[in-house]
Amino acid sequence: MKIKPKLNDVLWMAVGAAALLVFMSVMLHFRGSQDPGAQLAFKARRVDLVSRMQLDLASASEAEKSAVLAITDQDAKSLADQARAASAKVEQERRELGELLRAGGTQGERELLDQVTAAFAEFQHVDNDLLALAVKNTNVKAYSLAFGPAATAVQEMSAALTRVVAAHDDSSEAKTVMGFAFGAQISALRIQTLLPPHIAEESDKKMDELEALMATEDVQVRKGLGGLAALPKFSTNPDLAIATARYAEFSNIRMQILLLSRENTNVRSQSISLNQKRKVMLVCQAALSALQQAILAEPIAGSTYGTPVRPR
Repeated sequence: MKIKPKLNDVLWMAVGAAALLVFMSVMLHFRGSQDPGAQLAFKARRVDLVSRMQLDLASASEAEKSAVLAITDQDAKSLADQARAASAKVEQERRELGELLRAGGTQGERELLDQVTAAFAEFQHVDNDLLALAVKNTNVKAYSLAFGPAATAVQEMSAALTRVVAAHDDSSEAKTVMGFAFGAQISALRIQTLLPPHIAEESDKKMDELEALMATEDVQVRKGLGGLAALPKFSTNPDLAIATARYAEFSNIRMQILLLSRENTNVRSQSISLNQKRKVMLVCQAALSALQQAILAEPIAGSTYGTPVRPR
């Protein structure tokens, strides 16, 4: 005679079997997680990722500084691209580390990674603004114009006016000619010497002051050239025509220089690099170092990996 199990007995047997499976799974997982070899490999992988993040972060910062100091647009763009590529590697490594910590890291390590994430987000924000400025190179271009075509135009103007004076040094109007010519020369040279400080200046107010001085000297140059042109014998003088044309050329170049100088991209990018970028870089490195130390401090039975060595 067969005895059929009751429904309640079957249910209890099923619950018992399920509980046994869960218990065995937990025990197997526990035993696996306690395996020193597996623990050591897991720790080494996380430490390696943090180390790579530190290295790539330093590479990104170094490339950024080189981009800021680059002379040509091509070099600045190439170095800026290198900085962005290194930063992208840091982000990829950060995500990979996040997955590992979610799978088996401690709560403290995950909180430290959150600090790294926040600091790195600020790092990227500053870097994006900085690199966008660095590749424009407006101050470098302004210097190139100031010491190149602008300087040449002033030199040619000055030489032409010197010839005007020399050709009339024994005339009855020699003193008047010298006054107009040398007055124009001196004021043009003063404008030229005000350009480099304007290009290097960071303050808009100071640039306004420099431009006001230039405007005052410009009035004197035009007064001198106009005074010479008003003299009957200079109505068709070729050297005066050259001087007037070269000053007009210089004035046009000066306007280009001032526009480039006002953008101030090199000055602004250097200021950001030395201030905001340096500060956020230190925060990132400190957060990464703290995370690395937390991972290294995890105890592993039978292993001294990450354990501080005590001096004898």
